[in-house]
Amino acid sequence: MNELHKAKCFAIDKSQKLNVEKKKQVAEITMATGQKLMRAIRVFEFGGPEVLKLQSDIAVPIPKDHQVLIKVHACGINPVETYIRSGTYSRKPLLPYTPGSDVAGIVEAVGDNVSTFKKGHRVFTTSTISGGYAEYALAADHTVYTLPEKLDLKQGAAIGIPYFTAYRALLHSARVKAGESVLVHGASGGVGLAACQIARAYGLKVLGTAGTEEGQNIVLQNGAHEVFNHREPNYIDKIKKSVGEKGIDVIIEMLANVNLSNDLNLLSYGGRVIVVGSRGPIEINPRDTMAKESSIIGVALYSSTKEEFRQFAAALQAGMEIGWLKPVIGSQYSLEKVAQAHKNIIHNSGTSGKMILLLE
Repeated sequence: MNELHKAKCFAIDKSQKLNVEKKKQVAEITMATGQKLMRAIRVFEFGGPEVLKLQSDIAVPIPKDHQVLIKVHACGINPVETYIRSGTYSRKPLLPYTPGSDVAGIVEAVGDNVSTFKKGHRVFTTSTISGGYAEYALAADHTVYTLPEKLDLKQGAAIGIPYFTAYRALLHSARVKAGESVLVHGASGGVGLAACQIARAYGLKVLGTAGTEEGQNIVLQNGAHEVFNHREPNYIDKIKKSVGEKGIDVIIEMLANVNLSNDLNLLSYGGRVIVVGSRGPIEINPRDTMAKESSIIGVALYSSTKEEFRQFAAALQAGMEIGWLKPVIGSQYSLEKVAQAHKNIIHNSGTSGKMILLLE
């Protein structure tokens, strides 16, 4: 056996021993405290993806009044979680914290005064108390929803932020009406596909953009009447040609810092640009809004009231039952690969479907 091979074997053996040792320590702590432990991602300081630390000795939370404990099967990864982690977002959690709001899984336990859910129920959430990048997550009962049998648990993790944001953008902010036209600018990601499905179900003419052939096909399969490649230099001209003189009534914008100026030129009289995402500043000419009396409206899902969340949930639950709400799953990551997921969701263009963490 050569020296290199010996060294490799020693390293593997040492690693295995350390794992066994760690598991023994976790088991000892569990026995000593009587509290179950779990693996979870913890953030101790704001910064790049490297601040996401996987720990295996986190106490499983105990549900209190009006709380539900969920055994997490999958958790959606959303761009907003990278902004929060970096410390640049308007809402900063207290450190340390576990990221993640959109979990899907099985109810493990419920606190007092919870009548809607019982152990064993399949559910998804729009928010968590303890964080979703973990084996168990605690959520307030009003943020937990029944997941219909026709959707699997991966799809359940793709509903929260994407569908509730898309619904708020279209129905609450843009106040779309059947027969209007909508352009989903960046339609192949989680929110974009949700917007296409909702807009089609509500009787709109749906146009979408995507940056890859795969993305364009997925957009067409999920409600868009027409799709354009936003990497082509003349794609704006193609959209103008397609919609004619009237222009577009509503634009759902995922990357306003790149597209907002073009959007204003595409709008119809009284048209609305709904800003769902932006990653920096952009220069626009306010005059572009004047002749058309158009509007630029920002959307923040967490400005929604409890009552609005209930309304959105009722409409989306109907979509699940009827069958037009069908989340498309994109790339999937384990807890160990969460830092890579955070890099990819920001830097990989040509997204197709919803990025999720798989817990089992």
